[in-house]
Amino acid sequence: MADETLRVGIVGAGIMGTAIAERLLSAGLDVAVANRSPERLEPLSDLGARTVSRPVDAAAGARFVILCLTYAEVVEEAVFGAGGVAEGLGGDALLIDMSSIDPGATRAMAERLRAETGAGWIDCPLSGGAPGAREGRLTVMAGGEAADVEAGRTVMDHLCANYTHMGHSGAGQATKLINQLFCGLLFQGVAEAVVVAEDAGIDAARIPAALAGGRGDSAILQEYMGKFARRDHAPTGRIDNMMKDLETLQRFAGKSRTPLPLTSAVTEIHRILMRMGLGAADMSEMIRLLEPRSPG
Repeated sequence: MADETLRVGIVGAGIMGTAIAERLLSAGLDVAVANRSPERLEPLSDLGARTVSRPVDAAAGARFVILCLTYAEVVEEAVFGAGGVAEGLGGDALLIDMSSIDPGATRAMAERLRAETGAGWIDCPLSGGAPGAREGRLTVMAGGEAADVEAGRTVMDHLCANYTHMGHSGAGQATKLINQLFCGLLFQGVAEAVVVAEDAGIDAARIPAALAGGRGDSAILQEYMGKFARRDHAPTGRIDNMMKDLETLQRFAGKSRTPLPLTSAVTEIHRILMRMGLGAADMSEMIRLLEPRSPG
């Protein structure tokens, strides 16, 4: 069995939680995973994970507990609800929340966890998607006490190529919202660029190589333009998750009356996609909104 300091609990086995668990299992860590839908745990059990039914069971005996969930309300229930993580944490444990949620909610929950259990909380939202997790090249923006963020490296060094302490509790979440601002605009830009290329008779899949190193280059261009051009809709990131982050960003910016005209336009595009029933679809499905439709 792995060293006790490398015993990790994971709560949430969606696309990202599963990829994170796979990476940590491949590194030889002792991993326990809890998820509301038990059928999602079977592939991880086959890889050697201990699968459990409740968050408290994933936290029991773990030095580190990773959350990979969706909304702040879901995080709060998983931590403080009946059978939640807080019931299983020791005072020397560290909760690593890799969900993308509101910075204010994060700060409040971190303070509550410390007061009730003595355990630390760092917010560690990520960028890089499931492929980045499996390859250990995630970008993670961390918020919390410096000592806790440093302690988190024990786990995060297996997952990250870039792990940056951004400041106080909630600072990681605020930085992730900025990241999502860029991503939302860039995904829409890639979708539009593919259609322009196709209308011009250009092989859109060749654009990333042609623009590599130029001012128009980006990781999203390099990773996704070919995917969009091939109409490859294999899951890497869901439209509804981006929608959730864009709406969180708008609420957060609204508190300081910060104008976000481009972000607002992209948020409305995501609302249209959701209305089309594409919420659970991969980001590459964004191009559907731009494709010609048959009359009638």
